[in-house]
Amino acid sequence: MFLCFGIAACASYHSPDRSTWGTYLRGASFDDMNETTRTAKRPVYLGAGGKTIAQIQHSNTLEYGDKATNDTTMAVSYMSNLEFALYDALRKPGISVQRAGTDVVVILVRDAIMELSVADISSDGADTLKTIAKILNEYDATFLEIAGYTDATRDIHGASALSTDMAMRTAVFMAQHDILPQRMFIVGRGSARPIAAQDDIGRLTNRRVEIRISPAR
Repeated sequence: MFLCFGIAACASYHSPDRSTWGTYLRGASFDDMNETTRTAKRPVYLGAGGKTIAQIQHSNTLEYGDKATNDTTMAVSYMSNLEFALYDALRKPGISVQRAGTDVVVILVRDAIMELSVADISSDGADTLKTIAKILNEYDATFLEIAGYTDATRDIHGASALSTDMAMRTAVFMAQHDILPQRMFIVGRGSARPIAAQDDIGRLTNRRVEIRISPAR
């Protein structure tokens, strides 16, 4: 029994067949996340059981007697707690947690979460994404933009395809771990928006997946 458990625990993760991705991602949006697209998505998100930060705060007020505050203050506090939870859990090479206004951004360098030789999530990457999914299920009054990026060594079509593949594999993994697809925006941006120089070392950083997390209000 112990041997079987040990083998199962060490088994590599494999993304499901591409033909099934649409099933996992039904309800997700394949577009940039911004105020307009979040507003348009809100009825779908709420209809799927999604919550707003105000609803969670109201529930806490009824249960614990906490003092309610305005929407902006609640969002800032909620996202700060989320940021700290992610930062404490993700102290690994190739991974960073940053604040962008009210949003929180998790930057995952490709080699930290993907196999080196094939387009799939690595065992270490699966552990990291499980950790992120667990925290995002605790802080579930949020929208997620999952964006893939490549370096500038590919042509525009190849870069777009590869970055979209990375984003979708990450999104499917999240959906497999109970993240509502109705929370997700999925996009491949190719070699746009580099965050490092286009030299050998910089290209390793530019190949990445970013998960931008925005409060649901």
